[in-house]
Amino acid sequence: MSYRYLFSPLRIGPIVVRNRVVFSAHLTNYAEDGLPSAQHAAYYAERAAGGVGLIITEEHSTHPTDWPYEKLIHGFHRAVIPGYRRITAAVHRHGTPILAQLNHNGGQASSMYSRLPVWAPSPVPDPMFREVPHAVDAREIAEIIAGYGTVAGHCAEGGFDGVELQCSHSSIVRGFLSPATNRRTDGYGGSLANRARILLEIVAAVREAIGPGRALGVRLCGDELIEGGTTIDEAVEVARLVEASGQVDYINTSIGVATATLYMIEASMAVPPGYALFISNAIRRAVSIPVVGVGRIKDPVQAERALAEGHCDLVGVVRGQIADADFVAKARAGKASDIRTCLSCNQECVGRMGLNRWLGCIENPRTGREVITIAPPRVRGRRVLVVGGGPAGLQAAATAARRGHRVTLFERAPRTGGQVATAASVPGRAEFLDVVRNLRAECDRNGVEIRTGSVATVDSLRAQRPDAVVLATGARPEPPHWAGGHPRVVDVRDVLEGRADPAGDVVVVDDLGFHQATSVAELLADRGARVEIVTAGMVVGQDLGVTLDLENFTRRAHSKGIRQATDLVVMAAADADGGLALTLLHHPTGESAERRCDWVVCATHQRPEDELWRALRGERAFEVHRAGDCVAPRRAHAAVVEGHRAAVAL
Repeated sequence: MSYRYLFSPLRIGPIVVRNRVVFSAHLTNYAEDGLPSAQHAAYYAERAAGGVGLIITEEHSTHPTDWPYEKLIHGFHRAVIPGYRRITAAVHRHGTPILAQLNHNGGQASSMYSRLPVWAPSPVPDPMFREVPHAVDAREIAEIIAGYGTVAGHCAEGGFDGVELQCSHSSIVRGFLSPATNRRTDGYGGSLANRARILLEIVAAVREAIGPGRALGVRLCGDELIEGGTTIDEAVEVARLVEASGQVDYINTSIGVATATLYMIEASMAVPPGYALFISNAIRRAVSIPVVGVGRIKDPVQAERALAEGHCDLVGVVRGQIADADFVAKARAGKASDIRTCLSCNQECVGRMGLNRWLGCIENPRTGREVITIAPPRVRGRRVLVVGGGPAGLQAAATAARRGHRVTLFERAPRTGGQVATAASVPGRAEFLDVVRNLRAECDRNGVEIRTGSVATVDSLRAQRPDAVVLATGARPEPPHWAGGHPRVVDVRDVLEGRADPAGDVVVVDDLGFHQATSVAELLADRGARVEIVTAGMVVGQDLGVTLDLENFTRRAHSKGIRQATDLVVMAAADADGGLALTLLHHPTGESAERRCDWVVCATHQRPEDELWRALRGERAFEVHRAGDCVAPRRAHAAVVEGHRAAVAL
C-alpha cells in the first residue's frame, strides 16, 4: 500500500525526521557498571539502519538516589560520555537523529542498590517496591532539577540530538504531577499549577543545558489507571503548560503507572492495538507541537491509520522493531508482509526485564546479541534436512537457507506450526500464531522446500544422503503418575487438538504456571463447563505476571466463573459415581482434601520425542543436530534460539 503520512518528513524543533516512526524509550538491561555498552550502540544502530525516523534511548538516571534496577545508565557520571559518543556515532552513520531519555524514578524504586533513601514528593510507598520514600525538601528539589541539567549537558557533549524527559509511568516528576502520590502543601503541591512546577523548572534547566540547537521532548502519562491518579483532563492541561513554556519541541505519551498498572503500559495481545491512542488524540487537539502516539502499534498499516485519523503526529513502535529491526525499511519498500510481526507475547522483552536479564525477543534470536558477529558458514551450499515444522525446525530451516544452504523440511502433520498452532487456537491467543507465519514466510523467501504430511524415518533420511540433519521433533504429552490411565484424565493438547471434549465439572491441573492451563480453562468455561484450576503454586498461572497477562486473565476468569485453588498437589485420581475423585494435598499444612469432578485436564510436563535422535546420534555419514523440545520441553523462545544456533553451527 501507499503510506501517505508514515513516510512524510516532520520538523521537531531544530531536527527533521525522515518518517513518522519512533523507536521510543524502553529498558534494555544492556548497561555495564552504570555505563552505556557496545551492545547499546549496536542495538540502536541496527534500528537506525532499518530506517526508523527517530530513536529515543532508554532512561539515563539523573541522581545517585535513583537506582531502581541493577543495569541502569548512571547519566550523572561524566564517565558515560565516551559510551554516549559510541552510540550517537553509530546511529548518525545512518542519518538518524537520536535523543536520550532523562529520568529520576522517584518513589517507584528501591534502596537495595543505592543504599540511599528513595526520594519522592511525599512519603507514599509504591505498591510494588513497598518502601516508604523520603519526602524531598526545597534544597533537594533544587538538587533534582540541577541533576537533570547536568545529565542533559552530558548528553549534549556525547552527541545526542536532544533529550526527552520521562514524566510518565515511572518518574519523580509523575509523582509530583499525580494527586495520588503528591500530598504536599507547599508550592509544589495542591493545585495542578503547583504540582507541575517542578516539571517546568526541569524543562528550563534542561533547555539551558542543551541550548536551542537540540530537541527537547516531554513524555506524559494520560491516565494512570489508579484511584485518585492523573486522568486525561489533567494530562491535557499539563501538556498546555508544557507548550506554553515555549521551550519544548514535542510531547510523547504513555498510559498507566509502571509499578501499579504496568500491564497496560506494555500490553499483551489480550489488549487491542491502538488502545492508548485516545491520549495522544486528546493532547494533539490541545497543543500545536508534534505529539507521539503509542499503544501496541505492531504493523505499518496500523501506524498509517493512526496518523491518517489524526490521533498523533508520530507513532511509537517499540516491540515491532525489537522483533524486526528492518520494520521501516520493509514497509517503505512495499514489503510489509515480510515484516517479522511482533506477537505482543512479552516473553523475552518485558518478561526478561522483570527477571533482571538483557532484552531479547521470542522471534528474533539476534535481538540483544547485535554486538556479536556471527561467523560465516564453514561451507556454503550444504544439503540440510530439517525434521519438524514447529518453531525450532522452521527457525533452523530459515537460518540455514539464509546462510546459503539447500534446505528441505519434513513435517508429519498436514501443516507447519507444531504446538504453537495448538496454543494459538484458543480465544485471545491467535496472534501467537504469527511466530509460525513469520518463520514460514522467511523459509519461503529463502527457498526452503517444505514437505508437510511427510514422516521422516532413519532410512528415509539416510537415503537422501544429506550433509547435515537438524532434528526438531518436539515433545508429546506425558500422563502424570497419579492419573492411573483413567480415560477422563486428559492433557491440554488432547482438548485443544480435538481428541477430548470435557464437560460438566472440570478440574484443570496447572503444573506449568503459564498459558496452557489458563487458556484451556477459559475455553472450557466458554463451552459451558464449570471449571476450577488447581495448582501447587501460590498463584494460578504465576508466570503470566511476568508477561503482564495475569491481571486481565484474573478479570476474565472471574467473569466466567472459573474458580482458582492454590498450594494443592494432586496425589491420586479414582472412579467415583460415574466421575472422578481427586485426592489433593495442601502442601503448606499437610492436610488432604478431595475434589469430585467429571473430567481432569492436565497442564503438566511433556516428554521429548527423541527417538530419531537416539537412533542417529552416532551417525557418521552426516552431522546430526537437535533443537527445541526434543532436547528438553520448554517454551517457544528456547526453540527459536536453538533452531538458530543449530543452523549457525552447520
